[in-house]
Amino acid sequence: MTEPPTSCIAIVDDDQALRDSLTWLLDSVGLTTRAYADGETFLAADAASHDAILLDVRMPGLSGLQVQQRLIARDDDTPVIFMTGHGDVPMAVSALKAGAFDFIEKPFNPQQLIDTIQQALAEHQRRREARQRLAGLQARYAALRPKERRILVHVAEGMTSRQIAEQLGISAKTVEVYRLRAMKALGAANLAELVRLCVALDLVETLPDGPSPT
Repeated sequence: MTEPPTSCIAIVDDDQALRDSLTWLLDSVGLTTRAYADGETFLAADAASHDAILLDVRMPGLSGLQVQQRLIARDDDTPVIFMTGHGDVPMAVSALKAGAFDFIEKPFNPQQLIDTIQQALAEHQRRREARQRLAGLQARYAALRPKERRILVHVAEGMTSRQIAEQLGISAKTVEVYRLRAMKALGAANLAELVRLCVALDLVETLPDGPSPT
């Protein structure tokens, strides 16, 4: 049986001694590491190979915050953990507001660092699984017939089967048939779940107010 690949942590810091120390620490707990001496070299690497990023705030060339902005610009949501000196906490707070996972002050508590990385890896896995679920849902939705899609939109808007039938000029029974077929195709066990899937598909912005459609 093939073992799952180990998670890879990017270490981005201009201090070679720190890079070496972090590489040893993370390797000792079974994590793979890739070390980079500056932000430019890191950004040129294969982004898909990193599951979490340890990023120094202050570096020659691109700062950690600038690297973070480049990642945001290319829609890279790999969790970033900033490494900061004592005077860099305000910068780290700015990084958190921009979406960083966390920040750790130097010198590190090794166990705190490992715990934070493990939490970031768990978050990255949740995001990956959520993207996969959404991609599957979008593919199933795309395979529906146009009328089934229209009925889903009306269901998500809170319309009853009778109202939908009047809107589309078909019978309420036909609406039910299409709705049940769409529910089966999307994997919705009940109407409430179908509405939640419609929200996930951005067919509506939020769950509708008022009573559930029937």
